[in-house]
Amino acid sequence: MLTLVTYGLFQEKIMRVPYGAEKEYFKYSLFLVFCNRITTSAVSAGFLLASRKAIDPVAPIYKYCLVSVTNILTTTCQYEALKYVSFPVQTLAKCAKMIPVMVWGTLIMQKKYHAPDYLLAFLVTLGCSVFILYPVSDMSPYSRGRENTVWGVLLMTGYLGFDGFTSTFQDKLFKGYDMEIHNQIFYTTLCSCILSLTGLIVQGHLLPAVDFVYRHRDCFFDIALLSTVATASQFFISYTIRTFGALTFATIMTTRQLVSIMLSCVWFSHPLSWEQWIGAVIVFGSLYAKSFWRKAPQKTTSSVALVQNGDANNIKENP
Repeated sequence: MLTLVTYGLFQEKIMRVPYGAEKEYFKYSLFLVFCNRITTSAVSAGFLLASRKAIDPVAPIYKYCLVSVTNILTTTCQYEALKYVSFPVQTLAKCAKMIPVMVWGTLIMQKKYHAPDYLLAFLVTLGCSVFILYPVSDMSPYSRGRENTVWGVLLMTGYLGFDGFTSTFQDKLFKGYDMEIHNQIFYTTLCSCILSLTGLIVQGHLLPAVDFVYRHRDCFFDIALLSTVATASQFFISYTIRTFGALTFATIMTTRQLVSIMLSCVWFSHPLSWEQWIGAVIVFGSLYAKSFWRKAPQKTTSSVALVQNGDANNIKENP
């Protein structure tokens, strides 16, 4: 959460705050993707070499490329959306992150989610939405006309769809292959570097982006920090997906939106409305209930598993 909150802060600063006396805006979102991915690729390659683990690809290259393509589309949609919507509106859209993950999990991995999972996704999304939509002040995310754009909504829809697919397919790769975290990160980010660099050259944005960063050294510093934090968060993300699955990761990411807003309220002494307190209670209460539900039915499941494995006789002999 710490790395991702910092990442969101620098991301908004670079894309929405003008640089220099001329008040120039940085427009080259794909260049940010390239910088993030080349930093992550270099760090993961260093980990592989230092640990002397196999650097050869474990899965077919096209599967790494598929993760790279959807990951680039996710990040690009996220950066581009900040040109049309504010950070609170984007945060609100991210609250629906668990829903596309469940849809992709059903389609790609044939997962069957139970009623508590659907209820949790709905309650967390509802709680975060209530928290962001009902601030104490009149500064509602929807109060500014510039942010009610069809293009911004489409970009955020694309972000949610591509992001849900990326984390679900990463989950499938970890479960289908004996794959180290650094191995997947290295090849997916390497593919992302090639694709984003190709896109920059084709669009003719590479030299203008480099020129902008050269003229505005504070922008260079921001991009360097953004890439560092993005690299750290990528390792946390991959570890979480590999160990706990895509839906748990989506739950953490959704809760992060609420935590970041609450931290902002505490840090800047913004009061919370009673609706926001209700939203916070809904989110954290739902997450606590989820952990309680998972701990309760362990004995029952073990008995069912024994019956399914043909061990019913043992159960009957030991009533």
